[in-house]
Amino acid sequence: MTPTDPLAQAFVQFSVEAGVLRFGDFKTKAGRQSPYFFNTGLFDDGAKLAKLGEFYARRLIASGIEFDMLFGPAYKGITLAAAVAIGLAREGRNVPFAYNRKEAKDHGEGGTLVGAPVTGRVLIIDDVITDGGSKREAADMIRAAGATPVGVAITMDRQERAKDDGADRRSGVQYVEQDLGLRVVSIATLADLMQFLAATDDPALQANAERVAAYRARYGV
Repeated sequence: MTPTDPLAQAFVQFSVEAGVLRFGDFKTKAGRQSPYFFNTGLFDDGAKLAKLGEFYARRLIASGIEFDMLFGPAYKGITLAAAVAIGLAREGRNVPFAYNRKEAKDHGEGGTLVGAPVTGRVLIIDDVITDGGSKREAADMIRAAGATPVGVAITMDRQERAKDDGADRRSGVQYVEQDLGLRVVSIATLADLMQFLAATDDPALQANAERVAAYRARYGV
């Protein structure tokens, strides 16, 4: 049995209580019918964002990954990078952050990058990794600025194949680590979610355990 990760278990519980992690019948980007859905857009007030930033910060510090600054890809990554920067500062580590615009400005400071200068070792902050394509784009932007992307921090690793067709049976996280050479740090994983469902004393939540396990058996890596 996989050892329980207290930080991951606390994060799953927080996500359920915040209404960010929901159970039901949801269609994923890959076209699958998933029994759960994790929507970081529902971290939609100051208290939730502050707590989320704290979880990211604690996971990053525990991981030992070395970085000099944060980068948040537009759009969700912008808010997440700011929350993580605040969370890290509260843990005694003050780091700069930057983000990109979808379209370049032709006035003011101009360009597509906003915030601190993109230099040194850069950690990308985002919510999830589906097929890894957007992380490649972010890494390319960072390199174009003369810096070095070193990793990606996400909320939850769904631990499932990115695609159903073709010979590549890897997850988006595996693609990012193996093909892009970026370390991925996640606050929690699907395995952590399954442990949470197995341990909860809430019958309504327990009722989802079998469907989640079946989903992982079918699509998991």
